Amino acid sequence: MCADDFAMSAGISRTIVELAQSGKLNAISCMAASRRWPADAALLKDLPGDVEIGLHLVLTDEAPCVDTPELVEGDQLPSAGRLGGMAFLRRLPIGAIGSEVNAQFERFEEVMGRPPDFVDGHQHVHFLPGIRRVVIEATSRRAPRAWLRTCEDKLWRILRRPFRVKSLVNALQAAGFARAARRAGLRCNDSFAGFYDFRSPFQLLLPRFFTARGQFHLVICHPGDTELADDPISVARLKEAEALRKWISF
Repeated sequence: MCADDFAMSAGISRTIVELAQSGKLNAISCMAASRRWPADAALLKDLPGDVEIGLHLVLTDEAPCVDTPELVEGDQLPSAGRLGGMAFLRRLPIGAIGSEVNAQFERFEEVMGRPPDFVDGHQHVHFLPGIRRVVIEATSRRAPRAWLRTCEDKLWRILRRPFRVKSLVNALQAAGFARAARRAGLRCNDSFAGFYDFRSPFQLLLPRFFTARGQFHLVICHPGDTELADDPISVARLKEAEALRKWISF
């Protein structure tokens, strides 16, 4: 059970750590690109030993870690839509992407004193053509014992869980990622859940996310404790946190 977006805000970080300390999470994906990262990372020191700490690579909408004018728009990384368009048109500045990915690995390692336990991408952009190769190569070199997130899953499993269409689309976008990771000597989760519309009742969906799981099943969530003015899922974060506090086990 993995909470994304640690270090996006103080409230999100506090909530994620609280849930991990109470046994409701066993993985935390961290935005080392965030300005909050060094301060918020101090909250991670006294977590249970089975909680994995990973790197949530950010290539969209936030301030970059390195000066890459061919990638940024103004002072921010591009939107997910624009990045996706550049990827599918084969117009990505791969060198700039590589510099940004490596800089975020370095920021994680500087604060934690070690490589991440796993690696994934904010808004799942690590699956995009061109970017997936950069992410796999960087992880293989900098964190060879880490695992990588994939949204791939077997069709029969997807059909037994909620939000089948959204899950299927993301599984197709990620197709081949786990195979490429294995060729680089890395492992991935073998089933995946957690997609929904951020409006439906999370407390009712949560048990269904654990249906038809593989041997290394991954469920993602996005809990938080305050509403952020520019965060489109801020209300959903509050409801997820409330549901997870009542959740018995995963």
